[in-house]
Amino acid sequence: MPKYCSKCGSKLEENSNFCSTCGNTVVSDNLANVSQSKSKIAAGILGILLGSLGIHNFYLGYNNKGIAQLLLTLVGWIACGLGPIIAGVWGLVDGILILTGSVSCDANGNPLSD
Repeated sequence: MPKYCSKCGSKLEENSNFCSTCGNTVVSDNLANVSQSKSKIAAGILGILLGSLGIHNFYLGYNNKGIAQLLLTLVGWIACGLGPIIAGVWGLVDGILILTGSVSCDANGNPLSD
């Protein structure tokens, strides 16, 4: 099973003590586990379809960001109606950024799988 750097997500050479891409020192507990990686496609689609609720951020482990989007949507309905529109555009942009590869890791530093 290939191992990946927890800092940049690059594939590590076998028996290497550092990442050749970013120079991060690699120890056994510093490796990203591929089996725990989240799907880039799933996160992107969640962002596009349910982005105003922050579902994609909860999926990737960015709970504070997800709570902010959820509150913006829920409180925005009550306050003036603009909150859901703003949160929806935010989620759409996040979804596109995830699908294009601009967001490449989850909150734990694990690379997103294709």
